[in-house]
Amino acid sequence: MSNDEIFAAAYREHYWAVSRYVARRLGGRAGEVEEVVAEVFTVAWRRRADLPGSPLPWLYGVARNCLANAVRGYGRRRRLVDRLGNDETAHGRQIVASPDAENPGAWVHDALARLSEADQEVLRLTAWEELDIDEVAVALGCGSRAASMRLHRARRRLRAEIDRSGPLRPTASSADATPSKEHGHG
Repeated sequence: MSNDEIFAAAYREHYWAVSRYVARRLGGRAGEVEEVVAEVFTVAWRRRADLPGSPLPWLYGVARNCLANAVRGYGRRRRLVDRLGNDETAHGRQIVASPDAENPGAWVHDALARLSEADQEVLRLTAWEELDIDEVAVALGCGSRAASMRLHRARRRLRAEIDRSGPLRPTASSADATPSKEHGHG
């Protein structure tokens, strides 16, 4: 099979998986997702001779780099808009009375968001993309042992974040206690 045919097969087989990977990290902003996915496959086309036999983890690694570039670009545009005094995000904020009022799992996502980007990525690769540790290593560009250690540490930190700030459950002793100061989310 030629490099062109290998690329075509990888594109057909993995386009939607790469699209979902990018969409989950960009929050589903369709136009931006399409731009990043196009960049991923542009890089894959240029490097089609380097495509491994199992290209999906490699494509996730390329997507990770393309996302980092895109996020930096969005940040530059955002700062420019802020300097111009037209900050859209201030107008679109939504205040929710309780972290679990509208989305029961929101506190888990909040805990995940408090982790470093590296911890978030290794957890997402295993949970969202369902990669095994060897595939995670390819996507992250490291060895399997390093990937395994990163995953272990990320899981430990996520567990600590959840324990520290997970959903509050009333207990018999807290029912008698005086109300505590409310914490805002923002």
